[in-house]
Parts: sequence; structure tokens; C-alpha cells
Amino acid sequence: GIQGHSAYPHRAKNPVPVMAHLVHRLASATLDEGTDHFDATTIAATTFDTGNPATNVIPATCNATVNIRFNDAHSSSSIRDWLAAEASRLSDDTGVAIEMRVKVSGESFLTPPGELSDLVSTAVEAETGIRPTLSTTGGTSDARFIRSHCPVLEFGLVGQTMHQVDERVAVAQIHALKATYARILDAWFDR
Repeated sequence: GIQGHSAYPHRAKNPVPVMAHLVHRLASATLDEGTDHFDATTIAATTFDTGNPATNVIPATCNATVNIRFNDAHSSSSIRDWLAAEASRLSDDTGVAIEMRVKVSGESFLTPPGELSDLVSTAVEAETGIRPTLSTTGGTSDARFIRSHCPVLEFGLVGQTMHQVDERVAVAQIHALKATYARILDAWFDR
């Protein structure tokens, strides 16, 4: 944009409504309906800032962040291309330059059911009395960082306060998780 006084908006180029429009367009987009293994891709607006404490100044810049959780219908490259096309289209329509930086924390991946999932499911059931349901719901797994080097899956505590202020679970669940981990390791190395 171009900074200016709010009394003379015709002398400025306000990036705020442009960014608000872009964020709304991205966050309300439907990229897919989900796949056989994953929920639909989600896009959440997480930050919006001009760094402008003055109430009578049109800022020169505006920054926003969206968090995209994509499934196996996409790659980081296809998401990056879609974002660039959306930003370019809006920039062309408004005359406001849009610069985009994309940080990819991991690609979508799927570990098919097999020996590892059977071993873990058996251990969970032995310790808790509950046979787990294989699922790809939940948060992004740190397994994405090592998936190319070894077989991975994720399981752990379940709680209503995950990733919230005052996150907590019952201590008994932690003890059961520890026992389950030990059973998994014993079974893995006894193969």
C-alpha cells in the first residue's frame, strides 16, 4: 500500500481492506471435500496486523497469516501455487502489491494399516481394554519429520483441553500411556 492520512484516502493506497478481502477469500475457500483417509483441507486466519498504533493514518503495510492443514489431495507445491494465484488475482484487481511467504512444516502422509498399527493396537488394548480405531483425525503429527526414515504412527493421550490454556489430563492416563509405550517397545523388539 501507500501510507497516508485517513482524511485524504485518495492520496493513499490502503492495504487493510485488500488484506481483509484476501484473508476472507482464503479462509472461506473450499479446496476439497476430504479424501478416503483425511478430512477436508482447512484454512484458518491466525494473525492480522498493520503495526500501526495511529488511528488516523492509513498504513503502508499489512501482514496476515493463515494456517493451512492440507490432506493427501494436495502437496505443499500445489498449495503454494494456489496461494500465489489468489494473491496475484487480488493484486491485479486492486493495484496493491501482495508479497507472500510460505513456510511448510510438513507434507501430508499416510501410514497404511499393517504390522506397526496392529502391534500398537494390540498393546493399547492390552493396557486399556479399548481397541483403538485407526484414524487420521487430530493434530499434525511430529512423525512428519521422520516418516521418510522409519515406519510411523501417532497415538497418545486424549483430552478435552489439548493445546488450550491449562491443558490437562488425569494422572492415571499418563501412567497407562507409559505402560502402553513399554508394551509397544517390548513387542517391537521381540519380533
